[in-house]
Amino acid sequence: MKQIGLIAVVGIFLILGCATVKVQSPKEPIKVDITMRLDVYQHVQKDINSIEDIVTGADKGQKVPGQQSFLYRFVETAYAQELSPEVEQAALRRKDRRGELISLEQAGTVGETSLGLVVIRGSADASAEKIVNAENSDRMVIYNEIASKNGTSVKDVQKLYAERIQKDAPSGTPIEVGSGNWQIK
Repeated sequence: MKQIGLIAVVGIFLILGCATVKVQSPKEPIKVDITMRLDVYQHVQKDINSIEDIVTGADKGQKVPGQQSFLYRFVETAYAQELSPEVEQAALRRKDRRGELISLEQAGTVGETSLGLVVIRGSADASAEKIVNAENSDRMVIYNEIASKNGTSVKDVQKLYAERIQKDAPSGTPIEVGSGNWQIK
């Protein structure tokens, strides 16, 4: 009798356990949206820092010739090839006029805009205007090259570059901190 009861219980479990499940496909196809955003900010910032190091003369990591490691020489050479000759020349011209620009900034004659350009803020003679025009021309060469290289807009590059330039500006420099709002650093 126990065997019949056990068989009956097992049979009930098997019958209930073998219930069928109806699987239906959805009426609309399944959509998978995989979007990938490449954040170019880091690459742009690397380019900005590299170029501004040329302009300011900051040679970070420079070693005495003959004591440079193989890896350092390789990395230095590899990155040097990333900068176009036009950008290198623009950076070197900016380096050459840096002293004159700093004295104009400290005098309050020129200021740094929020888009990384220099504007005349007071009365200026023809030589100051020439310096401002040359500086803005070289900066635009750099901004256009960085934007093209990194696949971003020139305006975005200008905004990032302006942050670096304003941070490095000497005390007394007029700085645009908003749309038309100026303060003295």
